[in-house]
Amino acid sequence: MSAAPPGTFEAKAHAKLNLFLHVVGRRPDSYHLLDSLIAFASVHDTVAARPGRGLTLKIDGPFGVALSDAGGDNLVLKAARGLAALTGRDADAALTLTKRLPIASGIGGGSTDAAATLRVLSRLWRVSPEPAALRGLALSLGADVPMCLEGLAARVGGIGEEIDPVSALPEIGLLLVNPLVAVPTPAVFKARRGDFSNPAGSMSATASLDDLVKYLSGTRNDLEAPARAIAPVIDDVLSAIGGLAGCHLARMSGSGATCFGLFASEELARHSGDALALTQPHWWVAPGRLLSDTISCEAG
Repeated sequence: MSAAPPGTFEAKAHAKLNLFLHVVGRRPDSYHLLDSLIAFASVHDTVAARPGRGLTLKIDGPFGVALSDAGGDNLVLKAARGLAALTGRDADAALTLTKRLPIASGIGGGSTDAAATLRVLSRLWRVSPEPAALRGLALSLGADVPMCLEGLAARVGGIGEEIDPVSALPEIGLLLVNPLVAVPTPAVFKARRGDFSNPAGSMSATASLDDLVKYLSGTRNDLEAPARAIAPVIDDVLSAIGGLAGCHLARMSGSGATCFGLFASEELARHSGDALALTQPHWWVAPGRLLSDTISCEAG
């Protein structure tokens, strides 16, 4: 955990990555059914909580201003109120969200913030909700919140509630890049055309970067084409990442517009990110590493 004032608890809200994303169907209620391999990035927001009278939320960080108009609709506040109701206590806490991840960017920023809120307030309030009830609360906040709460690399199905953890993925470097163009998820799904995809094949051991890239080469992100139609700059981002020295795979995450590149090490990702930032100073460029388990690295 990072240093914090006495009486303050913190949790990291790691960026969620769809290493692949197949849209395999749609429920009668219009929610789409997905097949996706989820991992996380070391790049993160931070949620801090300390005792307070009533429930308050301060938002800071590079992308904090973009959330200033959310008010009570912010997922952090919804998560706090939901956990208070679930555990039968007053929602008393002073929360701070340090927003480092771009808004509406396909890396689960709001969902991972909500999951971090549930974790940090469980510690502050010293509550331990029944796991099934906590998962139900997470799902009520959003389809991606349960997997962010689990914090483990997983094969995910349904609308996000079917979570099957996978064996540890290789420790490799990542480069996240966003052209700072918001791409709302509902608009991307609405723009999707064509038939539904089949689920991806079973994943065998992925102990190395080459193993992982070989497996991912037989998959795709079905939302990439509709996202590119909404934000053509995504093409430029993918081309730029794919052209960097040492990049083994470039792909868009979620509904975009954040794209990622896989590298052999964080050092290589950082070096390539520095080069890209010089040529594209108005893009968000964030090097890091791939995480299979965000909970056990929380102290990192």
